[in-house]
Amino acid sequence: MQSSNQLLTEVDSLLLQAETLRQAAAGNSQVEYIVLLLKQLRRRIEAFADERDDLLALVDTTRVINSSLELDEVLRIVMDTIIRISGAERAFLMLHEEDNDEMQIRIARNWEQESLPSSETLVSRTVIQRVVETREPVLTTNAQEDPRFGGHESIIAFNLRSILCVPLLLKGRLIGVLYADNRIQAGVFTETTRDLLVAFANQAAVAIDNARLFASLRQTLDEVTELKNMMDNIFASIASGVITADVRERITLCNRAAERILGRRMDEIVGARLADVLPVQEIHEYLQVVRSEERPVIDVEVMPTLPHRGVVNWRFNLSPLKDAEQDTQGVAIVLDDLTERKKLEAQRKLFERMVSPAVIQQIDPDGLQLGGQRRQITVLFADIRGFTSYSEKQTPEDLVLVLNRYLAAGAEAVLAEQGTIDKFLGDAIMAWFNAPIAQEDHALRAVRAALRLRNRVLGLHRELPLEARLSFGVGIHFGDAVLGLIGTQKRLEYTAIGDSVNTAKRIQENAAENQILISEPVYQMVRQHVIANPLDALQVKGRRQAVQVYEVLGER
Repeated sequence: MQSSNQLLTEVDSLLLQAETLRQAAAGNSQVEYIVLLLKQLRRRIEAFADERDDLLALVDTTRVINSSLELDEVLRIVMDTIIRISGAERAFLMLHEEDNDEMQIRIARNWEQESLPSSETLVSRTVIQRVVETREPVLTTNAQEDPRFGGHESIIAFNLRSILCVPLLLKGRLIGVLYADNRIQAGVFTETTRDLLVAFANQAAVAIDNARLFASLRQTLDEVTELKNMMDNIFASIASGVITADVRERITLCNRAAERILGRRMDEIVGARLADVLPVQEIHEYLQVVRSEERPVIDVEVMPTLPHRGVVNWRFNLSPLKDAEQDTQGVAIVLDDLTERKKLEAQRKLFERMVSPAVIQQIDPDGLQLGGQRRQITVLFADIRGFTSYSEKQTPEDLVLVLNRYLAAGAEAVLAEQGTIDKFLGDAIMAWFNAPIAQEDHALRAVRAALRLRNRVLGLHRELPLEARLSFGVGIHFGDAVLGLIGTQKRLEYTAIGDSVNTAKRIQENAAENQILISEPVYQMVRQHVIANPLDALQVKGRRQAVQVYEVLGER
């Protein structure tokens, strides 16, 4: 059995951990409940400890009744001792239960040291009630002839003779009574027996209260253990790393998430100095702020280089670690590893440069499967004219810079109309509209994207030297295609495949500098909105019939 001080120390330790959890899992009602309950338990333990110390100081408890702190064992010893020292036939111990105003028989024994059955527990309630009311012992050598009790039915019915009943008083508070009788002999109990039993009752009251206190503390310990297990489970399940350190910056606690993030075992972390485990200068600067100003520092992001992982991205929250009396005992650090999240964010930003953000928001990743679905789309191909000859005269570095300027102009034009960029093919762009999200005016969007591109190219010409003033040729066609994830599980590409894609590319190959050519199906969908002139039909590779095309001059 743990002492009160030991139990208080353990509860304080749990409180410290709970406070850390509360800072790490802000808004978690379960953690808040644990903190509240631990504080209540601490107050109860302190109260129990103070009361027990006071009671033990009142009397030098005899060896017999203090040989055990188990309540049932103490009661048995008390009852057998009463029968032995008094010569009683039977003895009863009644305790006052908090939820019941009447005295309840807690244990009943006979002279053979056997527990009495319920049929043998009939006693004089009149005598007991007198002791309860007066808090004075009652002794009758022959209850049948005693004028105080002789006329009472229980005395007559139960054939009671010698009766001795004394109060169990604890610091003036009645906690129960000791009742002994003999139904056979009169004059069994004497005043000496009464005085001896009163003195013994004083000792018994202390022993009983100690045993009750023991039972209560044991229950409290069970509650603390249960709460500790619950808190350990919560602590272990938190995705954030949690580290606590004392005022000397020695690590006192960490969870499994901290092990994973730091790449060290718990036995390597606990007991080590913060500076050895977290070799990040910025963190220790903020630690000084936490200590000196007694305030938390939130959302500190650092990018240390770890031997086993390289550059990582960490986020810290640092807070003063306080005990139940709000005294600072150190610092609590909540550590999140943002490395993978940052990578995903970078990948998403890259994807957003290829696909309109408005389209991305409507895509259900769970709905995308390996394979494709047939869709009707408007396909746009745009190719830089004169780029091959231009590239022969440029260094690779200069060439890439100019190429990116033109491709960026094309991408921005497509994304402005919420189109999807399939890929960059050297100095060409492939994009489509009406997928993965349906667009009622998809053909018009494609044409507007081409016009935007032409205007952006004119803007580039004002910025670039004469020899770098290149142009686009654009081809647009509408038809069926299969769209989906093409490739393998390790390398996927969301793309479109079909005759409509090939036809759009062939139309683009026949476009002159700054010329926008659209097929007949596209023209029929946009003719009310654009100015376009018909051209001679094109005989394109892969098609038996010529393709009627129109040159787009502008919007109406």
